[in-house]
Amino acid sequence: MNEYSPVTATHAIAQRLLQTLVPVNALTVDHLNTLLRDQFIESVCPGQLLFDHNDFDSKHVYLLSGEISLTDDSGLSTILTADNPICRYPLTHFQPRRHSAKTLTDCSLMRFDSDQLDAMLAWDQASRYITLDIAAQRDLDEDADWMLTLLNSNFFYKVPPMNIRSVLSKFEAQYVASGETILRQGELGDCCYFIKEGVAEVFQAQAENHHSELVAELGVGRCFGEDALVGDKPRNATIVMRSNGVLMRLDKQDFFLLLKPPLTQGLSFDQAITTITEPAQWIDVRTQDEFEQGHRAGAINMPLDLLKLKSRMLDQAKRYLIYCNSGRRSSAAAHLLGQDGFDAAVLSDGVANLSRQQQEQFSSGLNS
Repeated sequence: MNEYSPVTATHAIAQRLLQTLVPVNALTVDHLNTLLRDQFIESVCPGQLLFDHNDFDSKHVYLLSGEISLTDDSGLSTILTADNPICRYPLTHFQPRRHSAKTLTDCSLMRFDSDQLDAMLAWDQASRYITLDIAAQRDLDEDADWMLTLLNSNFFYKVPPMNIRSVLSKFEAQYVASGETILRQGELGDCCYFIKEGVAEVFQAQAENHHSELVAELGVGRCFGEDALVGDKPRNATIVMRSNGVLMRLDKQDFFLLLKPPLTQGLSFDQAITTITEPAQWIDVRTQDEFEQGHRAGAINMPLDLLKLKSRMLDQAKRYLIYCNSGRRSSAAAHLLGQDGFDAAVLSDGVANLSRQQQEQFSSGLNS
């Protein structure tokens, strides 16, 4: 029997706990809170099957308390308790599963959607790459504040991380005056806004023909009108400027273009070890914790969020093969490095989906 306790009941405790788990601990506070929003701590009785051989559940499963047995396909079992340091990592995280996991005592655990977690990690770390890029460009000083504020929010994390530079370039400045109405409740929207300068007021009417009442105030760093980017819903409020200001506007059509990832040079594992004839350096762009759990022999660790700094050590005359767990972070890294003049290819599906034989070959550093 499973029981679920909402994380929000003990949010601070849960947040501290998650900051010990790999790679969850690499998320910014904003994304960590987003991950926690609909999350549950799962209480499981003894004798329950958590997952079975060959399951493809696309979940990161973490053991928080209790004791479980892990059994491989040969029948060999290992007992694992939550105080084991390996429980900082997701349980035997390969897809499809190579082990079955069964509870031996009362246990508590958390399951995260792997794709959602990976998307957040990729966005977080790619945005930090761009943050360092912005900080290094003196000609962006005037725009640096609003760009950095936007990057540190979780508003655009569904945009592929390799498009982050393009997101910023698509915003256009709009100078507005005190008393100017920017949005009207009930109208269909075709854009959203980010407040670079000034203060706006939010008015809402509870029903048609009712008087609008002031319900909120928005200052520098706030977005509004974002519902227009993801649906055809009418505006749910009227926005009026309380002061002169500058808004950064993003049109809906530009936003949809940004949802499509650009092409990167992707290679399967077999292609990477058989068709690359010239010397190439493998780069692991996962976090240091992930790298230390296991990596390609001879690979260098350059976490995506530090890649802008560490890329100074790279040679533009050399070829690089970049990998992560799923291919998402490595695709972002290859795209960003490519924009900076490097020759980089991607291990398309990452290392989490390699077969056992491929994983052994990968870890040994051997080529075919």
